[in-house]
Amino acid sequence: MDLSIKPEYLQFREEVRSFLAQNLTDDLREAGRLATSVFHDVERSMAWQKILHKKGWVAPNWPKQYGGTGWDVVQRAIFAEESMKASAPAMIPMGLLMCGPCIIGYGTQAQKDYYLPRILSGEDLWCQGYSEPGSGSDLASLQTFAASDGDDYIVNGTKIWTTYAHFANKIFCLVRTDKEAKPQKGITFLLIDMTSPGIKVEPIIGLDGIREQNTVFFDNVRVPKANRIGNENDGWTVAKYLLMFERGGQEYAPALYAGLAQVKDIASKEAGSFGGPLIADTNFRRKLNELEIDIMALEFTENRIKSALGSGQNPGALASMTKILGTELSQRVTELAIEAVGVYGLPLQTDAIQPGAGLPFVGPEYALTAMPRYLNTRATTIYGGSNEVQRGIIAKLVLGL
Repeated sequence: MDLSIKPEYLQFREEVRSFLAQNLTDDLREAGRLATSVFHDVERSMAWQKILHKKGWVAPNWPKQYGGTGWDVVQRAIFAEESMKASAPAMIPMGLLMCGPCIIGYGTQAQKDYYLPRILSGEDLWCQGYSEPGSGSDLASLQTFAASDGDDYIVNGTKIWTTYAHFANKIFCLVRTDKEAKPQKGITFLLIDMTSPGIKVEPIIGLDGIREQNTVFFDNVRVPKANRIGNENDGWTVAKYLLMFERGGQEYAPALYAGLAQVKDIASKEAGSFGGPLIADTNFRRKLNELEIDIMALEFTENRIKSALGSGQNPGALASMTKILGTELSQRVTELAIEAVGVYGLPLQTDAIQPGAGLPFVGPEYALTAMPRYLNTRATTIYGGSNEVQRGIIAKLVLGL
């Protein structure tokens, strides 16, 4: 893996910066600045996706033959870094980072031809139907059942913590198709239209006051067997492949660096305990330095994963490692932000952080999103496979325990 800064990479960075400067409107940048989770304002995210799709830059991690950019690991890192610095809205990941790669890896040619262009263009907005009440980290215990009925399945059950189900028109689901087999052996991976009769979506409001997750109910929902990815009862294999992209395909480091830079900026404006700015406080500075060193270590690990994926290799346990480190470091960043803003983090100002709202707010603007981000990151070590489960995976794959 060659991570040296060659002249062509410097030229590429300037190309990315120029594109961002020309195409990121004020409202798109505002959406990026006001985002309080990994999921940004849907309207602005989809608008930005259409711009990137027109440029051919919407799926940097996809193979070029399926609409990817053909960029190497350094170019992808540069694009992620510059997008974060420019406050570009994040792409909604369920289609581009999860379902799309899964279809590329396990889908039929007909499924690739139909779904992949729609994911790239944003015509389909996907959500993920994995967790259930009582089946979260122990995903293999899921009970949503798909009964065979000719060329269709009839699906009944419940999915929970389904992010953006109230916006999505598609959902990829794990369902049980064999109740007698071992838990992992009787699961099938289905693509389901959210407009199908029998689907009901109810909201879950987070600690930050924002509706991001939902509960999805399936009542005799008819799904064509042509929408199955992989073989019947082999969905666990497909799911594990997808989870490697969910857990290790994300690039945490650029967002962490951006968050760290914001904390430094806040600390330069807020007063410390002994006079002068907070950033001059020895104890606070030590926390910043330790955090930055850990982010750098994560960045190198992510580069190893991207290099492995680029050469067709499986990231394996590294995917679990980056999920653990990325989420725990994101919590530390938001904890330092709360420490820096102090009492300004106390008011709950949910309406004021909505892009385009233009509402008055209490305290300095840089403190507006500190508490919602802190509250939202409390869940990062749970979703996508809890970090305790990830440590178990590492112990099994690496240590043989």
